Amino acid sequence: VLPFRIDYIKTIKMKDGVKDKDVAGIDKENALSAPERISAVVSYIIKHFDQKTKRNTNSGKYEFRALTNIKDVAKARDRNSVQEEKSLKHLSGFNSMFCVQSIETAIKYYNEFKKQLAEHPEVNLKVGMIYSFGANEAEDQNGFVDDENSDDTSGLDVVSRDHLESAIKDYNAYFKTDYDTSADKFQNYYKDVSLRMKNKELDILIVVNMFLTGFDATTLNTLWVDKNLKMHGLIQAYSRTNRILNSIKTFGNIVCFRDLSEQTDEAIALFGDKDAKGTILLRSFDDYYNGFTDEKNKYHKGYTELVDELLNKFPLDSFRENVITQEAKKEFVMLYGAILRMRNILTTFDQFEGDNLLLINDLQDYQSHYLDIHTEIRSDDKAEKENINDDIVFEMELIKQVDINIDYILMLVAKYHDSNCQDAAILVDIKKAIGGSIELRSKKDLIEDFISQINASSDIQKDWTEFINKKKAEELESITQELKLKPEETKAFIENSFRDGTLRTTGTDLDKILPPVSRFGGGNSGTNRGAVKRNVIEHLKAFFEKYFGT
Repeated sequence: VLPFRIDYIKTIKMKDGVKDKDVAGIDKENALSAPERISAVVSYIIKHFDQKTKRNTNSGKYEFRALTNIKDVAKARDRNSVQEEKSLKHLSGFNSMFCVQSIETAIKYYNEFKKQLAEHPEVNLKVGMIYSFGANEAEDQNGFVDDENSDDTSGLDVVSRDHLESAIKDYNAYFKTDYDTSADKFQNYYKDVSLRMKNKELDILIVVNMFLTGFDATTLNTLWVDKNLKMHGLIQAYSRTNRILNSIKTFGNIVCFRDLSEQTDEAIALFGDKDAKGTILLRSFDDYYNGFTDEKNKYHKGYTELVDELLNKFPLDSFRENVITQEAKKEFVMLYGAILRMRNILTTFDQFEGDNLLLINDLQDYQSHYLDIHTEIRSDDKAEKENINDDIVFEMELIKQVDINIDYILMLVAKYHDSNCQDAAILVDIKKAIGGSIELRSKKDLIEDFISQINASSDIQKDWTEFINKKKAEELESITQELKLKPEETKAFIENSFRDGTLRTTGTDLDKILPPVSRFGGGNSGTNRGAVKRNVIEHLKAFFEKYFGT
Protein backbone atom coordinates (compact mmCIF):
# COMPACT_ATOMS: atom_id res chain seq x y z
CA VAL A 1 0.00 0.00 0.00
CA LEU A 2 0.94 3.66 -0.42
CA PRO A 3 1.49 6.44 2.15
CA PHE A 4 -1.04 9.21 2.79
CA ARG A 5 -0.76 12.93 2.33
CA ILE A 6 -3.10 14.83 4.66
CA ASP A 7 -4.32 18.42 4.32
CA TYR A 8 -6.26 20.07 7.14
CA ILE A 9 -8.47 22.84 5.79
CA LYS A 10 -9.72 25.29 8.44
CA THR A 11 -13.39 26.05 7.81
CA ILE A 12 -14.51 27.71 11.04
CA LYS A 13 -12.86 30.82 12.49
CA MET A 14 -13.81 31.96 15.98
CA LYS A 15 -14.75 35.62 16.37
CA ASP A 16 -12.35 37.91 18.19
CA GLY A 17 -13.05 37.98 21.92
CA VAL A 18 -14.46 34.44 22.11
CA LYS A 19 -12.47 32.57 24.76
CA ASP A 20 -11.73 28.85 24.70
CA LYS A 21 -13.98 28.26 27.73
CA ASP A 22 -16.94 29.65 25.76
CA VAL A 23 -16.50 27.19 22.88
CA ALA A 24 -18.01 24.29 24.80
CA GLY A 25 -21.35 26.07 24.77
CA ILE A 26 -21.47 26.24 20.99
CA ASP A 27 -23.45 23.63 19.05
CA LYS A 28 -20.47 22.58 16.95
CA GLU A 29 -22.30 20.18 14.61
CA ASN A 30 -24.86 22.87 13.90
CA ALA A 31 -22.05 25.28 13.02
CA LEU A 32 -20.35 22.64 10.86
CA SER A 33 -23.52 22.12 8.83
CA ALA A 34 -24.21 25.85 8.34
CA PRO A 35 -25.05 26.69 4.69
CA GLU A 36 -22.13 29.13 4.43
CA ARG A 37 -19.65 26.45 5.47
CA ILE A 38 -21.21 23.78 3.23
CA SER A 39 -20.94 26.19 0.31
CA ALA A 40 -17.30 27.04 1.09
CA VAL A 41 -16.29 23.37 1.35
CA VAL A 42 -17.96 22.50 -1.97
CA SER A 43 -16.32 25.50 -3.60
CA TYR A 44 -12.91 24.33 -2.31
CA ILE A 45 -13.43 20.80 -3.63
CA ILE A 46 -14.49 22.01 -7.08
CA LYS A 47 -11.56 24.42 -7.27
CA HIS A 48 -8.96 21.86 -6.17
CA PHE A 49 -10.43 18.67 -7.65
CA ASP A 50 -8.18 18.53 -10.73
CA GLN A 51 -5.08 19.32 -8.69
CA LYS A 52 -5.72 16.60 -6.10
CA THR A 53 -6.90 13.91 -8.52
CA LYS A 54 -4.72 14.92 -11.53
CA ARG A 55 -7.83 15.00 -13.71
CA ASN A 56 -8.08 16.93 -17.00
CA THR A 57 -4.42 17.82 -17.05
CA ASN A 58 -1.36 16.10 -18.46
CA SER A 59 -0.48 15.26 -14.86
CA GLY A 60 -1.97 11.80 -14.78
CA LYS A 61 -2.36 9.99 -18.09
CA TYR A 62 -2.33 6.20 -17.95
CA GLU A 63 -3.90 3.09 -19.46
CA PHE A 64 -6.45 1.08 -17.48
CA ARG A 65 -8.39 -2.11 -18.14
CA ALA A 66 -11.97 -0.95 -17.58
CA LEU A 67 -15.10 -3.05 -17.21
CA THR A 68 -17.39 -2.51 -20.21
CA ASN A 69 -20.53 -4.47 -19.20
CA ILE A 70 -21.26 -2.90 -15.81
CA LYS A 71 -25.07 -3.07 -16.09
CA ASP A 72 -25.01 -6.82 -16.76
CA VAL A 73 -22.60 -7.51 -13.91
CA ALA A 74 -24.55 -5.30 -11.46
CA LYS A 75 -27.88 -6.98 -12.24
CA ALA A 76 -26.57 -10.54 -12.03
CA ARG A 77 -27.83 -12.45 -8.98
CA ASP A 78 -24.87 -14.77 -9.29
CA ARG A 79 -21.64 -12.90 -10.07
CA ASN A 80 -20.22 -16.01 -11.72
CA SER A 81 -23.12 -16.16 -14.18
CA VAL A 82 -21.86 -13.12 -16.11
CA GLN A 83 -18.51 -12.97 -17.83
CA GLU A 84 -16.75 -9.66 -17.14
CA GLU A 85 -15.74 -7.87 -20.32
CA LYS A 86 -12.84 -5.42 -20.16
CA SER A 87 -11.00 -3.20 -22.60
CA LEU A 88 -7.97 -0.96 -22.34
CA LYS A 89 -8.88 2.71 -21.84
CA HIS A 90 -6.78 5.88 -21.79
CA LEU A 91 -7.57 7.72 -18.53
CA SER A 92 -6.45 10.99 -17.03
CA GLY A 93 -6.35 11.26 -13.26
CA PHE A 94 -8.23 9.53 -10.47
CA ASN A 95 -11.51 9.83 -8.56
CA SER A 96 -12.58 10.46 -4.97
CA MET A 97 -14.98 9.83 -2.09
CA PHE A 98 -16.42 12.39 0.31
CA CYS A 99 -17.34 11.02 3.75
CA VAL A 100 -19.65 13.18 5.85
CA GLN A 101 -21.06 13.08 9.37
CA SER A 102 -24.71 12.29 8.72
CA ILE A 103 -27.37 11.65 6.09
CA GLU A 104 -28.69 15.17 6.67
CA THR A 105 -25.23 16.58 5.91
CA ALA A 106 -24.84 14.32 2.87
CA ILE A 107 -28.08 15.72 1.44
CA LYS A 108 -26.94 19.31 2.04
CA TYR A 109 -23.62 18.66 0.32
CA TYR A 110 -25.21 16.89 -2.64
CA ASN A 111 -27.64 19.74 -3.23
CA GLU A 112 -24.85 22.32 -2.95
CA PHE A 113 -22.75 20.41 -5.50
CA LYS A 114 -25.72 20.41 -7.89
CA LYS A 115 -26.18 24.14 -7.39
CA GLN A 116 -22.52 25.12 -7.92
CA LEU A 117 -21.95 22.71 -10.81
CA ALA A 118 -25.04 24.09 -12.57
CA GLU A 119 -23.43 27.53 -12.29
CA HIS A 120 -20.14 26.15 -13.70
CA PRO A 121 -21.02 23.46 -16.28
CA GLU A 122 -17.49 23.61 -17.71
CA VAL A 123 -16.24 21.82 -14.56
CA ASN A 124 -18.10 18.65 -15.62
CA LEU A 125 -17.94 16.59 -12.43
CA LYS A 126 -20.10 13.51 -11.94
CA VAL A 127 -21.22 13.44 -8.29
CA GLY A 128 -23.09 10.51 -6.75
CA MET A 129 -24.51 9.78 -3.30
CA ILE A 130 -25.38 6.59 -1.44
CA TYR A 131 -26.63 5.66 2.04
CA SER A 132 -29.20 3.19 3.32
CA PHE A 133 -30.29 4.04 6.84
CA GLY A 134 -29.74 6.49 9.67
CA ALA A 135 -26.34 5.24 10.76
CA ASN A 136 -25.52 5.17 14.46
CA GLU A 137 -23.62 8.41 14.93
CA ALA A 138 -22.57 7.65 18.50
CA GLU A 139 -18.84 7.04 18.43
CA ASP A 140 -17.55 3.54 19.14
CA GLN A 141 -14.57 3.76 21.52
CA ASN A 142 -12.38 2.00 18.96
CA GLY A 143 -13.70 4.13 16.12
CA PHE A 144 -15.31 1.25 14.22
CA VAL A 145 -17.55 2.49 11.41
CA ASP A 146 -21.05 0.97 11.37
CA ASP A 147 -21.81 -0.95 8.20
CA GLU A 148 -24.88 0.22 6.33
CA ASN A 149 -27.29 -2.22 4.73
CA SER A 150 -26.60 -2.45 1.00
CA ASP A 151 -29.70 -4.59 0.44
CA ASP A 152 -32.52 -2.13 1.11
CA THR A 153 -33.49 1.34 2.33
CA SER A 154 -36.38 0.40 4.61
CA GLY A 155 -34.67 2.02 7.59
CA LEU A 156 -34.76 5.49 6.01
CA ASP A 157 -37.25 8.18 6.95
CA VAL A 158 -39.37 9.62 4.15
CA VAL A 159 -37.29 12.77 3.64
CA SER A 160 -33.98 10.88 3.49
CA ARG A 161 -35.44 8.33 1.08
CA ASP A 162 -36.88 11.03 -1.19
CA HIS A 163 -33.51 12.79 -1.43
CA LEU A 164 -31.75 9.51 -2.18
CA GLU A 165 -34.36 8.76 -4.84
CA SER A 166 -33.60 12.13 -6.43
CA ALA A 167 -29.84 11.45 -6.40
CA ILE A 168 -30.39 8.03 -7.99
CA LYS A 169 -32.49 9.70 -10.69
CA ASP A 170 -29.52 11.97 -11.48
CA TYR A 171 -27.28 8.90 -11.53
CA ASN A 172 -29.63 7.19 -13.99
CA ALA A 173 -29.35 10.23 -16.26
CA TYR A 174 -25.54 10.03 -16.14
CA PHE A 175 -25.29 6.36 -17.02
CA LYS A 176 -28.61 5.49 -18.72
CA THR A 177 -29.62 3.12 -15.91
CA ASP A 178 -33.00 2.58 -14.20
CA TYR A 179 -32.31 2.17 -10.47
CA ASP A 180 -34.40 3.41 -7.53
CA THR A 181 -34.70 2.88 -3.76
CA SER A 182 -36.93 -0.20 -3.98
CA ALA A 183 -35.43 -3.27 -2.30
CA ASP A 184 -34.87 -5.05 -5.61
CA LYS A 185 -33.22 -2.21 -7.48
CA PHE A 186 -31.24 -0.64 -4.63
CA GLN A 187 -29.00 -3.72 -4.38
CA ASN A 188 -28.15 -3.33 -8.06
CA TYR A 189 -27.61 0.42 -7.59
CA TYR A 190 -25.10 -0.34 -4.83
CA LYS A 191 -23.23 -2.80 -7.07
CA ASP A 192 -23.35 -0.41 -10.04
CA VAL A 193 -21.92 2.44 -7.95
CA SER A 194 -19.14 0.16 -6.71
CA LEU A 195 -18.21 -0.90 -10.25
CA ARG A 196 -18.31 2.63 -11.68
CA MET A 197 -16.11 3.91 -8.85
CA LYS A 198 -13.60 1.17 -9.71
CA ASN A 199 -13.89 2.20 -13.38
CA LYS A 200 -13.33 5.92 -12.57
CA GLU A 201 -16.70 6.84 -14.05
CA LEU A 202 -17.89 8.71 -10.94
CA ASP A 203 -15.73 11.65 -9.86
CA ILE A 204 -17.06 12.15 -6.32
CA LEU A 205 -19.13 9.72 -4.25
CA ILE A 206 -20.75 11.22 -1.13
CA VAL A 207 -21.10 8.63 1.66
CA VAL A 208 -21.86 8.49 5.37
CA ASN A 209 -20.50 5.05 6.29
CA MET A 210 -20.89 3.01 3.11
CA PHE A 211 -17.71 2.14 1.18
CA LEU A 212 -15.46 3.30 4.06
CA THR A 213 -14.51 -0.28 4.95
CA GLY A 214 -13.63 -3.16 2.66
CA PHE A 215 -14.02 -1.26 -0.62
CA ASP A 216 -10.97 -1.20 -2.89
CA ALA A 217 -10.74 0.91 -6.05
CA THR A 218 -7.24 1.42 -7.42
CA THR A 219 -8.39 4.51 -9.38
CA LEU A 220 -9.48 6.28 -6.16
CA ASN A 221 -6.75 8.55 -4.78
CA THR A 222 -8.57 11.23 -2.73
CA LEU A 223 -10.81 11.16 0.34
CA TRP A 224 -12.53 14.41 1.32
CA VAL A 225 -13.43 14.23 5.03
CA ASP A 226 -16.08 16.14 6.96
CA LYS A 227 -16.72 13.46 9.55
CA ASN A 228 -15.47 12.55 13.01
CA LEU A 229 -13.13 9.58 12.58
CA LYS A 230 -10.72 7.90 14.97
CA MET A 231 -8.66 4.77 15.57
CA HIS A 232 -9.67 1.76 13.44
CA GLY A 233 -12.39 3.63 11.54
CA LEU A 234 -9.99 6.43 10.60
CA ILE A 235 -7.35 4.03 9.26
CA GLN A 236 -10.02 2.08 7.37
CA ALA A 237 -11.43 5.23 5.76
CA TYR A 238 -8.02 6.66 4.84
CA SER A 239 -7.00 3.30 3.38
CA ARG A 240 -9.60 3.58 0.61
CA THR A 241 -7.14 5.90 -1.17
CA ASN A 242 -3.83 4.08 -1.00
CA ARG A 243 -4.27 1.00 -3.19
CA ILE A 244 -1.38 0.67 -5.64
CA LEU A 245 -2.13 1.31 -9.33
CA ASN A 246 0.85 2.78 -11.20
CA SER A 247 3.85 5.11 -10.90
CA ILE A 248 1.62 8.21 -11.14
CA LYS A 249 -0.37 7.30 -8.04
CA THR A 250 2.34 7.45 -5.38
CA PHE A 251 0.20 8.27 -2.33
CA GLY A 252 -3.38 8.70 -1.14
CA ASN A 253 -4.75 12.23 -0.68
CA ILE A 254 -6.72 12.94 2.49
CA VAL A 255 -8.34 16.40 2.67
CA CYS A 256 -9.86 17.02 6.11
CA PHE A 257 -12.34 19.82 6.74
CA ARG A 258 -12.17 18.99 10.46
CA ASP A 259 -9.02 18.95 12.58
CA LEU A 260 -8.36 15.24 12.92
CA SER A 261 -4.61 15.62 13.51
CA GLU A 262 -4.66 14.19 17.05
CA GLN A 263 -6.97 11.35 16.02
CA THR A 264 -4.70 10.60 13.04
CA ASP A 265 -1.54 10.47 15.18
CA GLU A 266 -3.30 8.23 17.72
CA ALA A 267 -4.58 5.90 15.00
CA ILE A 268 -1.17 5.59 13.37
CA ALA A 269 0.30 4.66 16.75
CA LEU A 270 -1.86 1.52 16.52
CA PHE A 271 0.71 0.16 14.11
CA GLY A 272 3.09 -0.16 17.04
CA ASP A 273 6.07 1.32 15.19
CA LYS A 274 7.61 4.50 16.53
CA ASP A 275 8.69 5.35 12.97
CA ALA A 276 5.28 4.56 11.48
CA LYS A 277 4.26 8.19 11.09
CA GLY A 278 7.24 8.90 8.83
CA THR A 279 6.37 5.87 6.72
CA ILE A 280 2.60 6.24 6.54
CA LEU A 281 2.28 10.01 6.10
CA LEU A 282 3.82 12.13 3.38
CA ARG A 283 6.13 14.90 4.56
CA SER A 284 5.65 18.66 4.19
CA PHE A 285 6.06 20.68 1.00
CA ASP A 286 9.21 22.26 2.42
CA ASP A 287 10.81 18.83 2.97
CA TYR A 288 10.24 17.73 -0.61
CA TYR A 289 11.18 21.11 -2.06
CA ASN A 290 14.33 21.77 -0.01
CA GLY A 291 15.38 18.30 1.18
CA PHE A 292 15.19 16.51 4.54
CA THR A 293 16.87 14.00 6.84
CA ASP A 294 14.62 11.06 7.72
CA GLU A 295 14.15 9.19 11.01
CA LYS A 296 17.07 6.88 10.13
CA ASN A 297 19.38 9.88 9.66
CA LYS A 298 19.44 9.47 5.87
CA TYR A 299 19.45 12.67 3.81
CA HIS A 300 17.06 13.01 0.84
CA LYS A 301 17.72 15.67 -1.78
CA GLY A 302 14.93 18.19 -2.39
CA TYR A 303 13.58 19.44 -5.70
CA THR A 304 15.77 22.57 -5.69
CA GLU A 305 18.94 20.52 -5.19
CA LEU A 306 17.96 18.04 -7.91
CA VAL A 307 17.23 20.82 -10.41
CA ASP A 308 20.51 22.60 -9.57
CA GLU A 309 22.36 19.34 -10.15
CA LEU A 310 20.59 18.87 -13.50
CA LEU A 311 21.38 22.39 -14.73
CA ASN A 312 25.02 22.22 -13.59
CA LYS A 313 25.88 18.66 -14.60
CA PHE A 314 23.81 18.51 -17.79
CA PRO A 315 23.46 21.97 -19.36
CA LEU A 316 21.34 21.81 -22.50
CA ASP A 317 24.31 22.87 -24.63
CA SER A 318 26.08 19.61 -23.78
CA PHE A 319 23.27 17.69 -25.50
CA ARG A 320 23.30 19.96 -28.53
CA GLU A 321 27.06 19.53 -28.87
CA ASN A 322 26.72 15.76 -28.44
CA VAL A 323 29.50 15.53 -25.82
CA ILE A 324 27.67 13.29 -23.32
CA THR A 325 29.21 9.87 -22.67
CA GLN A 326 27.21 6.65 -22.33
CA GLU A 327 27.84 6.62 -18.58
CA ALA A 328 26.70 10.25 -18.29
CA LYS A 329 23.52 9.38 -20.18
CA LYS A 330 22.69 6.77 -17.55
CA GLU A 331 23.32 9.30 -14.78
CA PHE A 332 21.10 11.83 -16.56
CA VAL A 333 18.27 9.31 -16.91
CA MET A 334 18.38 8.52 -13.17
CA LEU A 335 18.58 12.20 -12.17
CA TYR A 336 15.77 13.28 -14.49
CA GLY A 337 13.67 10.34 -13.29
CA ALA A 338 14.16 11.54 -9.69
CA ILE A 339 13.00 15.02 -10.75
CA LEU A 340 9.91 13.56 -12.43
CA ARG A 341 9.04 11.58 -9.30
CA MET A 342 9.53 14.65 -7.11
CA ARG A 343 7.36 16.81 -9.40
CA ASN A 344 4.69 14.11 -9.24
CA ILE A 345 4.47 14.66 -5.47
CA LEU A 346 4.91 18.45 -5.48
CA THR A 347 2.16 19.16 -8.05
CA THR A 348 -0.48 18.21 -5.46
CA PHE A 349 0.72 20.97 -3.09
CA ASP A 350 -0.88 24.40 -3.50
CA GLN A 351 2.55 26.02 -2.91
CA PHE A 352 4.02 24.48 -6.06
CA GLU A 353 1.60 26.26 -8.39
CA GLY A 354 3.49 28.64 -10.67
CA ASP A 355 6.94 27.31 -9.70
CA ASN A 356 9.53 28.46 -12.26
CA LEU A 357 12.65 26.72 -11.01
CA LEU A 358 12.65 24.65 -14.20
CA LEU A 359 11.10 26.62 -17.07
CA ILE A 360 8.62 24.82 -19.31
CA ASN A 361 10.80 25.25 -22.41
CA ASP A 362 13.80 23.77 -20.61
CA LEU A 363 11.61 20.97 -19.27
CA GLN A 364 10.53 20.13 -22.83
CA ASP A 365 14.15 20.18 -24.03
CA TYR A 366 15.32 17.87 -21.25
CA GLN A 367 12.36 15.61 -21.86
CA SER A 368 13.21 15.42 -25.55
CA HIS A 369 16.75 14.28 -24.72
CA TYR A 370 15.39 11.82 -22.15
CA LEU A 371 13.18 10.27 -24.85
CA ASP A 372 16.07 10.25 -27.34
CA ILE A 373 18.15 8.21 -24.88
CA HIS A 374 15.17 5.94 -24.22
CA THR A 375 14.89 5.24 -27.95
CA GLU A 376 18.64 4.82 -28.33
CA ILE A 377 19.29 2.22 -25.64
CA ARG A 378 15.90 0.50 -25.51
CA SER A 379 16.40 -3.22 -25.74
CA ASP A 380 12.79 -4.29 -26.24
CA ASP A 381 9.33 -2.93 -26.99
CA LYS A 382 7.74 -2.45 -23.57
CA ALA A 383 5.31 0.43 -23.57
CA GLU A 384 5.57 1.94 -20.14
CA LYS A 385 8.58 1.45 -17.91
CA GLU A 386 11.77 -0.28 -18.84
CA ASN A 387 14.86 -1.60 -17.07
CA ILE A 388 18.03 -1.01 -19.08
CA ASN A 389 21.12 -3.02 -18.03
CA ASP A 390 19.36 -3.64 -14.70
CA ASP A 391 20.33 -0.23 -13.29
CA ILE A 392 18.18 2.31 -15.17
CA VAL A 393 14.43 2.79 -15.00
CA PHE A 394 12.69 4.98 -17.55
CA GLU A 395 9.65 6.69 -15.98
CA MET A 396 7.50 6.70 -19.10
CA GLU A 397 4.22 7.07 -17.18
CA LEU A 398 5.56 10.14 -15.38
CA ILE A 399 6.84 11.63 -18.65
CA LYS A 400 3.22 11.86 -19.77
CA GLN A 401 2.55 14.31 -16.93
CA VAL A 402 4.40 17.04 -18.79
CA ASP A 403 3.35 15.76 -22.20
CA ILE A 404 1.91 18.05 -24.86
CA ASN A 405 -1.19 17.11 -26.82
CA ILE A 406 -2.25 17.85 -30.39
CA ASP A 407 -4.57 20.70 -29.30
CA TYR A 408 -1.57 22.60 -27.93
CA ILE A 409 0.32 22.12 -31.20
CA LEU A 410 -2.66 23.32 -33.25
CA MET A 411 -2.84 26.41 -31.02
CA LEU A 412 0.82 27.12 -31.89
CA VAL A 413 0.12 26.47 -35.57
CA ALA A 414 -2.75 28.98 -35.40
CA LYS A 415 -0.36 31.55 -33.87
CA TYR A 416 2.10 30.86 -36.68
CA HIS A 417 -0.72 31.32 -39.21
CA ASP A 418 -1.72 34.62 -37.56
CA SER A 419 1.85 35.87 -38.03
CA ASN A 420 1.36 35.39 -41.79
CA CYS A 421 3.58 32.31 -41.48
CA GLN A 422 6.60 34.51 -40.71
CA ASP A 423 7.34 33.91 -37.01
CA ALA A 424 10.16 31.35 -37.04
CA ALA A 425 10.30 31.32 -33.22
CA ILE A 426 6.90 29.62 -33.15
CA LEU A 427 8.21 26.88 -35.43
CA VAL A 428 11.05 26.33 -32.94
CA ASP A 429 8.49 26.03 -30.11
CA ILE A 430 6.52 23.50 -32.17
CA LYS A 431 9.64 21.45 -32.85
CA LYS A 432 10.56 21.48 -29.13
CA ALA A 433 7.06 20.45 -28.08
CA ILE A 434 6.98 17.54 -30.54
CA GLY A 435 10.46 16.38 -29.53
CA GLY A 436 9.53 16.32 -25.84
CA SER A 437 6.25 14.44 -26.27
CA ILE A 438 5.74 10.68 -26.33
CA GLU A 439 2.36 11.16 -27.96
CA LEU A 440 3.49 13.54 -30.71
CA ARG A 441 6.79 12.02 -31.81
CA SER A 442 4.98 9.50 -34.00
CA LYS A 443 2.99 12.39 -35.53
CA LYS A 444 6.03 14.56 -36.35
CA ASP A 445 5.92 14.02 -40.13
CA LEU A 446 2.15 14.62 -40.21
CA ILE A 447 2.42 17.92 -38.34
CA GLU A 448 5.35 19.19 -40.40
CA ASP A 449 3.59 18.20 -43.64
CA PHE A 450 0.47 20.08 -42.53
CA ILE A 451 2.43 23.21 -41.56
CA SER A 452 4.12 23.26 -44.98
CA GLN A 453 0.68 23.43 -46.63
CA ILE A 454 -0.97 26.24 -44.65
CA ASN A 455 -1.30 29.76 -46.02
CA ALA A 456 -3.02 33.05 -45.19
CA SER A 457 -6.48 31.71 -46.08
CA SER A 458 -6.20 28.49 -44.04
CA ASP A 459 -8.79 27.59 -41.40
CA ILE A 460 -6.49 25.65 -39.07
CA GLN A 461 -8.99 23.41 -37.24
CA LYS A 462 -11.09 22.65 -40.33
CA ASP A 463 -8.09 22.12 -42.59
CA TRP A 464 -6.36 19.91 -40.01
CA THR A 465 -9.42 17.63 -39.75
CA GLU A 466 -9.68 17.33 -43.53
CA PHE A 467 -5.92 16.78 -43.86
CA ILE A 468 -5.91 14.00 -41.23
CA ASN A 469 -8.98 12.24 -42.66
CA LYS A 470 -7.45 12.24 -46.15
CA LYS A 471 -4.02 11.07 -44.99
CA LYS A 472 -5.49 8.39 -42.72
CA ALA A 473 -7.66 6.93 -45.48
CA GLU A 474 -4.81 6.94 -48.01
CA GLU A 475 -2.33 5.32 -45.64
CA LEU A 476 -4.76 2.63 -44.47
CA GLU A 477 -5.57 1.76 -48.07
CA SER A 478 -1.85 1.54 -48.84
CA ILE A 479 -1.23 -0.79 -45.87
CA THR A 480 -4.23 -2.92 -46.82
CA GLN A 481 -3.00 -3.35 -50.38
CA GLU A 482 0.65 -3.88 -49.46
CA LEU A 483 -0.12 -6.56 -46.87
CA LYS A 484 -3.08 -8.00 -48.83
CA LEU A 485 -5.47 -7.50 -45.90
CA LYS A 486 -9.25 -7.77 -46.14
CA PRO A 487 -10.38 -4.13 -46.75
CA GLU A 488 -13.75 -3.98 -44.94
CA GLU A 489 -12.60 -6.07 -41.98
CA THR A 490 -9.42 -3.99 -41.66
CA LYS A 491 -11.34 -0.71 -41.73
CA ALA A 492 -13.74 -1.97 -39.03
CA PHE A 493 -10.82 -3.27 -36.93
CA ILE A 494 -9.05 0.11 -37.02
CA GLU A 495 -12.25 2.07 -36.29
CA ASN A 496 -12.89 -0.13 -33.24
CA SER A 497 -9.28 0.37 -32.11
CA PHE A 498 -9.63 4.17 -32.25
CA ARG A 499 -12.96 3.91 -30.41
CA ASP A 500 -11.50 1.72 -27.63
CA GLY A 501 -8.24 3.65 -27.41
CA THR A 502 -6.08 0.58 -27.95
CA LEU A 503 -5.00 -1.76 -30.73
CA ARG A 504 -5.73 -5.38 -29.82
CA THR A 505 -2.95 -7.68 -31.02
CA THR A 506 -4.64 -10.90 -29.92
CA GLY A 507 -8.03 -12.45 -30.53
CA THR A 508 -10.19 -13.38 -33.50
CA ASP A 509 -10.79 -9.79 -34.67
CA LEU A 510 -7.17 -9.52 -35.78
CA ASP A 511 -7.18 -12.99 -37.34
CA LYS A 512 -10.20 -12.03 -39.48
CA ILE A 513 -8.28 -9.32 -41.35
CA LEU A 514 -5.21 -11.44 -42.18
CA PRO A 515 -4.59 -12.66 -45.73
CA PRO A 516 -5.01 -16.38 -46.41
CA VAL A 517 -1.83 -18.45 -46.07
CA SER A 518 -1.29 -21.36 -48.44
CA ARG A 519 -2.13 -24.72 -46.91
CA PHE A 520 0.47 -26.30 -49.14
CA GLY A 521 3.39 -24.64 -47.42
CA GLY A 522 4.42 -27.89 -45.78
CA GLY A 523 5.53 -27.86 -42.16
CA ASN A 524 6.27 -24.15 -42.25
CA SER A 525 2.70 -22.95 -42.83
CA GLY A 526 2.21 -22.14 -39.14
CA THR A 527 5.54 -20.33 -39.03
CA ASN A 528 4.65 -18.36 -42.17
CA ARG A 529 1.32 -17.31 -40.68
CA GLY A 530 3.07 -16.21 -37.50
CA ALA A 531 5.51 -14.08 -39.49
CA VAL A 532 2.67 -12.53 -41.51
CA LYS A 533 0.77 -11.72 -38.32
CA ARG A 534 3.80 -10.07 -36.69
CA ASN A 535 4.35 -7.96 -39.80
CA VAL A 536 0.70 -6.86 -39.85
CA ILE A 537 0.80 -5.95 -36.15
CA GLU A 538 3.96 -3.89 -36.65
CA HIS A 539 2.41 -1.88 -39.51
CA LEU A 540 -0.95 -1.36 -37.76
CA LYS A 541 0.72 -0.34 -34.48
CA ALA A 542 2.70 2.36 -36.26
CA PHE A 543 -0.47 3.51 -38.05
CA PHE A 544 -2.46 3.58 -34.79
CA GLU A 545 0.18 5.55 -32.87
CA LYS A 546 0.46 8.02 -35.72
CA TYR A 547 -3.25 8.82 -36.00
CA PHE A 548 -4.66 8.14 -32.52
CA GLY A 549 -5.57 11.40 -30.81
CA THR A 550 -5.42 13.52 -33.97
